[in-house]
Parts: sequence; structure tokens; C-alpha cells
Amino acid sequence: MIKRILQEKIESCFFKKKAVIIHGARQVGKTTLIQEIQKKFNGDSLYLNCDEPDLRASLTEVTSTELKNMIGSKKIVFMDEAQRVKNIGITIKLMVDNFPDLQVVATGSSSLDLADKIVEPLTGRKYEFHLFPFSLVELRQKYSLIEIRRILERRIVMGMYPEIEEKPDEDRILLKSLTSSYLYKDVLQYQDIRRPELLEKLLTALALQIGNQLSYNELANLLGVAKQTISNYIQLLEKSYVIFRLSPFSRNLRNELTRLRKIYFYDTGIRNALINNFNGLYLRQDVGALWENFMICERMKRNANNGLSVNSYFWRTHSQQEMDYLEDKDGKLDAFEFKWKSGKQRIPKAFINAYPDSRVECINQNNYEEFVGLN
Repeated sequence: MIKRILQEKIESCFFKKKAVIIHGARQVGKTTLIQEIQKKFNGDSLYLNCDEPDLRASLTEVTSTELKNMIGSKKIVFMDEAQRVKNIGITIKLMVDNFPDLQVVATGSSSLDLADKIVEPLTGRKYEFHLFPFSLVELRQKYSLIEIRRILERRIVMGMYPEIEEKPDEDRILLKSLTSSYLYKDVLQYQDIRRPELLEKLLTALALQIGNQLSYNELANLLGVAKQTISNYIQLLEKSYVIFRLSPFSRNLRNELTRLRKIYFYDTGIRNALINNFNGLYLRQDVGALWENFMICERMKRNANNGLSVNSYFWRTHSQQEMDYLEDKDGKLDAFEFKWKSGKQRIPKAFINAYPDSRVECINQNNYEEFVGLN
């Protein structure tokens, strides 16, 4: 079994009179993670699967006395898929405030309820973690560096979901299942989406535009809906950890873009399943965009797993000069270009002149290890 890097960091936050909240998309391994942690507590833990209707009911509008009767003498409570419980933030707040010796761990496959109903009740009462699909660093437990280089192309195409990695003979079927409404069923369930087919069409359109500047107006015209509908749906997909946005970086130049966004998928396998393209990289026209998406995700995993807080952007001018990815940390700017094949790359003079103290690097298939944390 591949141990998740976050496990030790999560456990280091236990019994400090705060809840631990673990966010992440469906099927990234949240349940497996907390079950591994639970083994260390034997009979001193309580596992609550909030997909169960009776459990949801018993945790809704509950008093501290009722909670005490449910918890008993347990030292730690695991609440899986906690976003399924109405006003779950209030319930967790009661546990934290009334039982200071109890550790509460809650997982959520969307931030819809965890964000809307936990943020205020649990202000100052929680540690939060984002669990991604497997990272290349985590796969290092199973493979040598040479083997990782050999499987890199397949991981770019099929993605990094644990089940996809563990069942390679079923990967296409499993990815197709994931990209059905199951992946974003919280959006359909909680937000009263009346046109689920529109959500699927939007996802396909986004999958075809990874790494490109995104125009809500163009998407609205393409799908025949209002611009605000596109904006709302994209926000919901972000809250379900299907996609994420990068904003443009601007500090000095007049002609730097400041409004448009770029959208990426948290997993390239999900993206490829949406457009039904599992071809090898040598047969594809989108190699550059796939490599960019994959590398940015691996960098995000590296930063999150190491507790690094950075602001992430892209940079582009109206004259089409661009840098794929920027990190701003404590005023220090690192800029990266992504090219699958190695070779001499041109760095925009406008960027170098505007930000002379920044570090600039091109990441390709021959030098990516340090960028993602393998070295």
C-alpha cells in the first residue's frame, strides 16, 4: 500500500482542541487514509459514514447531550463524507467546544457544504488539508526513479487516481465511471442543477481548452446559455475539486493581462476521459497542454504535501508574450515554462526586464524531478 504523505502531517495536528478537515475529490483516497489512521486507535475511535441516511439524521440539529451519548468514551471520531450532513459545521463546533479531549476528523468530497457551513462556525477551530490523487513522489514508494520515467507517459494519459494506478487493466472503464455524474454528484444534489447535460458539455469544452485563456463569453455563446450560468457552474466544479483556475499575474507592465483566467483539471486522466482520448503522447496534438496541466498539478501536490504556501499565477501580455506558471512566495518570484521535449526555449524579454530578480526555468521530460519534489 502507498502511504499518503499527508498522513503524518494530519496526525501531528491531533488532540490540539481543533477539528481536522480533509478536503478532496471523490475517490482520491480520503476514506482509505482515515481508515489507516483509525487502525492506530483500535477501540478508542468511532467511524461515521455520513452517506448513511440514519447517521445524517442523527447528526443534524443535534444537542451536545445527544452527541455525548453517541460518542461515549471514544477519543477520536471520523466523519466520512461530512458534507452530506446539513449544518455539519454547527455539529462539529459542538464537539470541539464541549469535548476538549475529543479529536474530530471530517472528510468531504466537495467544499459546497464544508465551505458554506463550516467556515463561520469553525473559525479558529480547525486544521484543513487537501488530499490530491497520488503524486509522483508518493509513487516513488513503489517505483524506482527509472521506473517512474518509464511510466510517466501513461500517468499523464491515465492520471493519478489511486484505483487507476492499482487496477491498470480496468483504467479506462474506471475513468469513464468517474467522469459520469458520480464525480460531481454533490453539485447536482445540493445546487439543484436543472440541466446536468449542460454541466457535462461545459466540462468537455473546458477539457479542450486546458492551458488556454478562458472566455466566459465564448463558452456562453458555444453552449447557448448566459455568461453568469457559465461562471456559476465553473465555481461549482471548482468546489467539487474537478477543476481549478489560475489568475494572471500583474505588477508592473501596462499591457499585462489582468482579467482572463486559465483552467486546469486536478487530474489529467479525468480530462482525457471527458474527451475520450487515451492515445499515447506520440499520437496527440495536445501534448504541450497535457504536460503543462500535469506538471502544475504535481507542483501543487508538492507544495501542499510540504505545507508550502505560495500564490500561483500565469503571465501573459496583450502582445502574446507569456510564461506558463508563476509562484510568488514571500515576494520572491519563480517562473516556469513547460515543454515536453527538451531544447532551447526563449524567455520573453518583457518579463525579464520587468522582473529581473525572478528565477526562470523550462521544465521538460528530462529535468522535471526537482520541480515536483522527486529530488
